[in-house]
Amino acid sequence: MTTFNLPDLGEGLPEADIVAWHVAEGDQVVIDQPMLSVETAKAIVEVPSPYTGRIVRLHAKTGDTVQTGRPLVEFELPAGTAATASKQPTAAAPAGQGMVVGHMASSDEEFIDRAVAGGSRRRSGQRLRAAPAVRMLAKRLNVQLNTCRATGRHGLITVDDVLAQSNVGNARARTSMPAIPGITDADRLRGARKAMAGSMSLSRDEIAMCTVFDDADIEAWIDRKDITVRLIRAIAVGVKAQPGLNALFDPAGPSHKLMPVLDLAIAVDTAEGLIVPVIRDAGAQSIEQLRASLDSIKERTRARTVTPEEMRDYTFTLSNFGTMAGRYATPLVVPPTVAILASGRLQRDVVAGATMPEIHTRIPLSLTFDHRCITGGEACRFLGAVIADLALPR
Repeated sequence: MTTFNLPDLGEGLPEADIVAWHVAEGDQVVIDQPMLSVETAKAIVEVPSPYTGRIVRLHAKTGDTVQTGRPLVEFELPAGTAATASKQPTAAAPAGQGMVVGHMASSDEEFIDRAVAGGSRRRSGQRLRAAPAVRMLAKRLNVQLNTCRATGRHGLITVDDVLAQSNVGNARARTSMPAIPGITDADRLRGARKAMAGSMSLSRDEIAMCTVFDDADIEAWIDRKDITVRLIRAIAVGVKAQPGLNALFDPAGPSHKLMPVLDLAIAVDTAEGLIVPVIRDAGAQSIEQLRASLDSIKERTRARTVTPEEMRDYTFTLSNFGTMAGRYATPLVVPPTVAILASGRLQRDVVAGATMPEIHTRIPLSLTFDHRCITGGEACRFLGAVIADLALPR
C-alpha cells in the first residue's frame, strides 16, 4: 500500500475542505487523473493522482476538512512499480493555476531562510520553510520563526504554528470550544466565509481605519453602462495623483512600500461568500480591455474556477456594493494593503446649478485608508482625483 497525504496547496494553509470526489474506492486511476476538488481559503482546485494504480481507501468524505499532511488516499500500485512510483515528481496542476500539488510551489529562495544562530528549537544553519504570508504574520505577532514547531509538510511552518507560539494562539486554544449552546461542527465556517472571517478579524486588529465620503457627479456621462470600468479607470487616475495609496504596509519596520503597478482586487459577492479576484496592471488597460478583464474574472469567480494565483498579491481594492443597495459604507482595508474604495447606489440628487437647482446623477464614494501611513490630505487628494475623472463625459 502507498499512502498519499493531502499536500500543501499554497500559502502554508493548514487544511482544506473536500468539495467533491471524482473517484471511488476500487477505481483504477492513472497519473495526473483528477481525483478530487478541494477548497482552500477562497479557491477551488483539483488534486490529481500522483500514481497509476487502484484506489483502496479514501480517508475523507465530501464536506470533511482535512489537515495538510494527513492521509488522503491509499493506493495499491502494480507489482514492481512501487519504488519507481514513489520517486516520481508530483503531478502539477493545470497550467495557470499557480501551484504544484504535493510540494512547495515556489523556489527555495522564496520560502526558505536560515535559522538564527543559537535558536532554541533548531541547530544553527538549519533551513526554515514558511510562505510569505506566514512570515508576515510572524512579524506582526513578534514571533521568531526559528522558535516555531513546524507541523506542515516537509517541515513547513504554517499559520497555526505561528499562532501556537504567540499569545494569540494561546488565547485561541483557550476559546476553541463553542461558547454558544447548540453550536456544532456543522455550523463551522468553511472556505470563502472562513477566509473572510479571518481577514476581517486581522483588519480590525491591525489597521488604524479612517473613512472619508463624497459624491461624484456623473450627469455629463454620455454612456452609463460601464460604471465599474469607469471606477477602475478613476482609481488608476487617483493612484497617479497619490501613489502612496497603491502600496503595502509592514508595521514591523514600519515600512510603506509604493507599488509600481496597480493590481486591483474586485470584491465579488457570491452565494459562498465574498471572493476577491485581481485585475493585474489595471492602470495600463484601455476601457475595452478593462471590460473584457472584468467580465472574464467575474464569470470565473462565480463559477468558482478562478485560480489561487488570481486572488493574491493585490495592491488596492474596489467594492461596488451599490449594485445591490446602500449609499455609503465603511469598507475595511485588508493588510498589507492600505486603501479600499467603495461605490454606493447611484442617486438622483438636487444640486446647485448656475442659476437654479438641478437634479444630477451622482455616485456616492467611501474611501477607507490606513491612517498609520496615509495622511488625511493624501486620502482626500486621491478621492478628489477620482471624482474629477468620473465627472468627465467619457
